[in-house]
Amino acid sequence: MDVITAIKSRRAVKHFDPNHRIPEHDIDTLFSLALLSPTAFNIQHWRFVLVQDPAQREAIRAVSWMQPQITDASLFIVICADLKAWQKRPERYWRTASPEAREGLLAAIDTYYRGRETVQRDEAMRSCGIVAQTLMLAAQGLGYDSCPMDLADFDEAGRLIRLPEDHVIGLFLAIGKGVREPRPRGGALARDEIVRLDHF
Repeated sequence: MDVITAIKSRRAVKHFDPNHRIPEHDIDTLFSLALLSPTAFNIQHWRFVLVQDPAQREAIRAVSWMQPQITDASLFIVICADLKAWQKRPERYWRTASPEAREGLLAAIDTYYRGRETVQRDEAMRSCGIVAQTLMLAAQGLGYDSCPMDLADFDEAGRLIRLPEDHVIGLFLAIGKGVREPRPRGGALARDEIVRLDHF
């Protein structure tokens, strides 16, 4: 499936076949493609918790408005980010760069993030959104449906997955085979309402 078709056909599917299993090679493909998503300074701070245990899924569902996608989708992923990835051996993000380039990049990373907790969190959320879209389009291209999800007590969900203190949950993502047609699209806003030239 080409990218434009994937974008046009992707929908937030709410009802999945609970008996469908995604082959391991497709799961590998999904995560291999996710790793190609961009992150600032290449710090790759996304972390994925692939929740497979049925009891764990039920517990997360109980703190997430009882959304059926959590238990019924073939894959249920908690997309997280390490807020402190920028300071955890950052040289590894540029191990193939020249020494001079690496030194400059490491200095820039430190300057940009150190002492700027809001920037760290904002960047984490941006990266979670980008990688979620990569996963959704990749899933669509492989013939699967998906649903990005919030409506959760993320503090409680974090406790359930033993989220480290310096990590944050960006969103959930369900992937599998839909069993119902999604609702009709709600309708896009007019372009002149959302696109501005040069300034508001």
